[in-house]
Amino acid sequence: MTVPTGVTPDRLAQDEGFWHTVARQYKVSPDFINLENGYYGIMPEPVRHAYHRNVDRLNELNSHLLRTSYTAQATQARKRIAAVLGASAEEIALTRGGTEALQNLIGGYNRLRPGDAVMYADLDYHSARYAMNWLRDRRGVQVERMIIPEPATRQAVLDAYAEALRDHPRVRLLLLSHMNNRTGLVLPVREIVAMAREKGVDVIVDAAHSWGQLDFTADDLGADFAVFSLHKWMGAPLGSGFLYIRTGRLADIDPALADETYPGDDIRSRVHSGTMDVAPILTVDTALDLHDTLGAPIKQARLRYLRDRWVHQVRDLPGMEILTPEDPAMYGAITAFRVTGRTSEADNVAIAKALFDRHRIFTVRRGGPARGDCVRVTPALFSSRDDVDQLAAALRGLIQRMPG
Repeated sequence: MTVPTGVTPDRLAQDEGFWHTVARQYKVSPDFINLENGYYGIMPEPVRHAYHRNVDRLNELNSHLLRTSYTAQATQARKRIAAVLGASAEEIALTRGGTEALQNLIGGYNRLRPGDAVMYADLDYHSARYAMNWLRDRRGVQVERMIIPEPATRQAVLDAYAEALRDHPRVRLLLLSHMNNRTGLVLPVREIVAMAREKGVDVIVDAAHSWGQLDFTADDLGADFAVFSLHKWMGAPLGSGFLYIRTGRLADIDPALADETYPGDDIRSRVHSGTMDVAPILTVDTALDLHDTLGAPIKQARLRYLRDRWVHQVRDLPGMEILTPEDPAMYGAITAFRVTGRTSEADNVAIAKALFDRHRIFTVRRGGPARGDCVRVTPALFSSRDDVDQLAAALRGLIQRMPG
């Protein structure tokens, strides 16, 4: 696969011939149109083959691999990740995914005192919210919940966070989703982090969905603590991710369960996963090769183009609510919709079921938004213009058939 030179990302995003070549890198079921790629990202074929080779090699060499060459290979993976993120390898610890990374940072954050408060929003990831709730008993803190406004303009979001921080002056730790997994809204993270820092509030940024889907670096986030997934938009095997702790902040996260495998000044002491399948980590290099071939600006442009393609065909339908704004800085591939008045779990399960049963289009119902459930649509790099056009046509028919 060769990326043409002299073509802007936005122009290349519309070149179906080029993206057909990209799609051939993926083995996808022909039985349905998969527009539910937010759970995790399937591996491109070069990555899948490399992963199978690494599974076989691990099985054949057994502990010899783990006790000899694995450490050097994991270190190389950390260096590659750091280079893409714009960080140092010493600021990165590998995990089995974004959830494990979130739990380690939230549970290990040691600057909370009884009477302090922590805060999250309605759109934050459920497992991270559970971990924040757990701090009530573990650290003796209050747990505050805020609502991200709908419609979610940039200014409305900034105002909502400013108000929440002002109204809850005891907050010392804020969970912040760069791109949430419910509606796909992308927050102005750097500005919110700066706002929180002025009030003495630390922020843990959940960038599990945004990394590999959007074009940014660690400095663009501005946060001292963040988590990332490798098996979503980087196309690495399931079971790979990492956490980030900015240099100078390591002491504010406890070692994982007082683990002594690594010294306390090594970020790897903040994760202990036990004996794990290391084949995903051994495959990270191959996944990053494909990411580097395309580049984040091109991936971002294509995914936004696919989102715009279906959204712009249906956004004016009666009763159609698109839950990301038209500001390109506030969305990527993931966008959710809601039909006015149909806000229950059952309503949205039924909509997703109708799309699949009648049109073989796979989407998923998402709960969590304060104003009601929705249906999430997530194209991938292998998705075509025809795929999202079929979704738009299906939605037009579905809305017309709904009773008023």
